[in-house]
Formats: sequence, structure tokens, C-alpha cells
Amino acid sequence: MSPRILWADDEIELLRPHILFLESKGYEVTSVSNGSDAIDKVKSEPFEMVILDEQMPGMGGLETLAEINRLTPELPVVMITKSEEERIMEEALGRKISDYLTKPVNPSQVLLTCKRILDRNRLQSRTISQDYLQSFNKITSALTDRLGHEEWVDLYRELVRFDLDLDGDDGVRQILEDQYREANRVFGKYVEDSYENWIADGRADDRPTMSQEIVAERVFPLLGKGKPVVFFVIDCMRYDQWLMFEQLLFPLFEITTSFYYSLLPTATPYSRNAIFSGMLPSQMAKKYPKLWAEGEEDEHSRNRDEELLLTDLLKRSRVDARLKYEKIIGSADGREFAQNVHSFTQFDLSAVVVNFVDILAHSRSDSAVLKEIAPDEKAYRALTRTWFEHSWLFQALQTLRAADATIVLTTDHGAIRSLHPTKVIGDRQTSTALRYKYGRNLKCDKRHAIFVRDPEKYGLPVTSLNTNYIIAKEDYYFVYPTNYNQYSNKYRDSLQHGGASLEEMILPFVQLKAK
Repeated sequence: MSPRILWADDEIELLRPHILFLESKGYEVTSVSNGSDAIDKVKSEPFEMVILDEQMPGMGGLETLAEINRLTPELPVVMITKSEEERIMEEALGRKISDYLTKPVNPSQVLLTCKRILDRNRLQSRTISQDYLQSFNKITSALTDRLGHEEWVDLYRELVRFDLDLDGDDGVRQILEDQYREANRVFGKYVEDSYENWIADGRADDRPTMSQEIVAERVFPLLGKGKPVVFFVIDCMRYDQWLMFEQLLFPLFEITTSFYYSLLPTATPYSRNAIFSGMLPSQMAKKYPKLWAEGEEDEHSRNRDEELLLTDLLKRSRVDARLKYEKIIGSADGREFAQNVHSFTQFDLSAVVVNFVDILAHSRSDSAVLKEIAPDEKAYRALTRTWFEHSWLFQALQTLRAADATIVLTTDHGAIRSLHPTKVIGDRQTSTALRYKYGRNLKCDKRHAIFVRDPEKYGLPVTSLNTNYIIAKEDYYFVYPTNYNQYSNKYRDSLQHGGASLEEMILPFVQLKAK
């Protein structure tokens, strides 16, 4: 069906060549010569777009625009005027017009405006689909090479961009999802082959920056420059979710984004404690044995001492800085933080842990309503963006911007939609997480997990004799043989973390500078 355009101009007969040109390009154009008739047409007929002359006798263009906005707020309106007066332009733009053209206009100019407004999504979708299909072979070829850690970051960013931009072409999207899964399969093998060397040689050039290094290497150097540093760790925030936040922050900040790799397992007790302590989990367990042992039954309890860990890291690094630490779990805590965030600028370094994104991920797994609202990656991203846009966190960042604070923002790990179950065998003392487990004599399909038989080589603590770890690859999750089908179905398509995937391991590290 041809897109329908309403064109209102008191000199409409002089514009007949323009109308015929648009009709030759597949548009259906209805013309009127005044604002009152335009309003009547909008009331009685459906249109996809209105072209409106600003200077008409009787009901003028701006008055007509105001009435159209009242009747159909989402109907795109293009204003055409002979006047170049800035006041008129500002008033029209203030009423949310879609475009503003100055006479004389030529047919091609009007056509371009119509295509931009009416056909942009379709044209962009087609172009992006073509771009991805042209990139498909390049990405496939890259996956057969031995990529380094920086090349994996580049490939992941490319896949995320296509994932965000592809829309409306289910066939191409399915190809992308298949290639994404293949990329995670190869990435899991890369991590399995490389990880022991990363841990053994902490200063090698061919290894990525990892969780235990980012505070010393990327946060501490910002101190002592006359500005307070506020360091946010948003639990369980993936790179694609950060891009949703970035869209809202871009008008306010100059944004510098780099990347680092989460250590394994990509779970809060390991990765976030490593951030604040500057240590591997095995080193933490030795230096703070009571802290680690107290958390054996409840892994989340291992994150009760992050302030202590960061304080010790400052002392070991001989960094003299007044520290403020805050962990924000509920919305009430968040609102209170936003109201008092100016007080954080009195400290040299403030570390703020934000738990909401992690809570959202787990809530989606447990709530049928949230699964209905966010059934796929695109909807989950949109849900996260909606939260951030109206959140205390967005408000607090704007307050810190006004205070000219140095803002640093990152995450401890990402999450992946767990779509494929794999059987695991372990004793009653085996840990309960779905994407990683530690215990004695664990067994599962070797294709689906990294087996850590010597935890020390992975920088992991040994809790008892014969302790080993298994870490899920791709989008697998562990299920015991007992009631296998029941638990497979229960946890299928839940957002989980702890494993070795692009989404969980390759993480953004962001610095925000006020524009």
C-alpha cells in the first residue's frame, strides 16, 4: 500500500509538478489549499505524513501544526516556509516537527525528506542486512584464524553492533544468531587454551587486562588531579546494555570506552572481589581465609567486605586517598544516593556498586511477567534502557557532571541467555550455580565446559582435597540427571553468568567527561 501524504499550501496548484513527481515514486498525495481543510482531512482520513506551508491565509501553518499535534501527536509534519526568521524556525521545532524546509524547494529535496521520514527504517534495515551479509564471510574467516584478545574484542563489538541494528529481517537475524553462537564456541576454546598462560604470566603483552588489574591500572592513575573520582561498578552489565546507556549519556558527556576481560568464573564472588582486592581468588582465599570460608555456604556473602578489600589495595599500592564506599541494592537506597550524591565529591575516591541490572537479570529468570515483557535480547536491552532513563543512577550521573567529578563506570561480569542444558554429576557438597560449579570429581560433557583440574593454575582457591571446577562454555547450563527434564525446562532461557562467553567476559570500561 502506497504511503499517504497530505500537502497543505495556499499555492498548491503551483506545486503540481512536485506532487506528480512524488506520485511517480509511489506515494499517494492528497492536496488542500488551507489549514482548516488540512485539519478536516486529518480528522477524517489516515495519513503517514503532512507537508505544511507556514504562511497560509486564515489558519496559518503554526496554528495548523498545533492542532495536528493535538489530534495525532505521532503524525510526522514537515514545515515549508519562505521565511528564514529564526523565531519561526524555533517555534516550529519546539512543536516537534519532523523537518523544516525553506522555499523554493525542488522535487528531489521533497522526495529525500519523504524517504527519510517514511522509508528510513525499511531502507536502513535493508542496508544493514546487506552490510551484515557482506561481513558474514569475513567474520567466518576470522573465526578460523587464531585471534588474539584484542581481535576478539573487535569481533565481539562488530557482532553486538549488528545485533543492535538488524531489525525486520528474520532470515538475516537467524544467520547472525547462528554465527554468534559459533563465535562463542570458538571463543570458549580460545579461553580454554589461553587462560592458564594469562594467569601464569601476569605481565605478558599478549594477554588482556583482567579484573584484578583494572583498579590499579585504570582508576588509581586518575587520582591526585584535583577532581574527585567516582567509580561505579554496575553488577552484571553487558556491553550491549552499556550501549543503551551510552545513547542517553552521549549528549551530556565525552565518552571514552575501553575493554577488559573478566576472570573466571564470571560470577560476583570471584570477579567483583578481584576488582576491589586487586588479587586473584586464590590469593584472596590465602590472605583472607576467614572471609572466603564464611562464604562457602552462601557465595554472595563473600562480597560483604569489598570496602575492606579496596582499603587494603590502596595501602598496598601506596595510594593516599580518602575513600567512600557504597553498595546500592534497592530503589530506596538509590533515591537516597541520588539525593546525597554531591557529598561523594568530598572524597578523593568513591566506589559505588549498583546491583539493579543483576537483580533484573535474575528477576527475568524467575518472573513469567518479565519473560513476557523481555522475551529476547532486543526486548531485554530495551527494558534495561527504560530503567536507566528514569533511574536514580541517571540522575546521579547528571549531578556529578555538574560538580565536574571524574566518573568511571564498568561492570564485574555480563550474562548470557542459557538455552542448552548439559548433564553434570557431582556430590552433595557441589556448589549450586548453573554456569560454573566447584566440588569433588565433577563430571560433564567435555565439549560443553572447561575442566579445571588444578585450580591454582586458574588462580582459583582449593577448598578441599580433590576440588575441581567446571565452567560452562557457549550458552550451556548445568543440570543434574535427577529430574533432568524438569530443571532443564525451568532454567532454559534464563539469564545466567559464571561461564566463558563473549557476553560474560568482554566488558566495557568507561570514563565520562562533562561536555
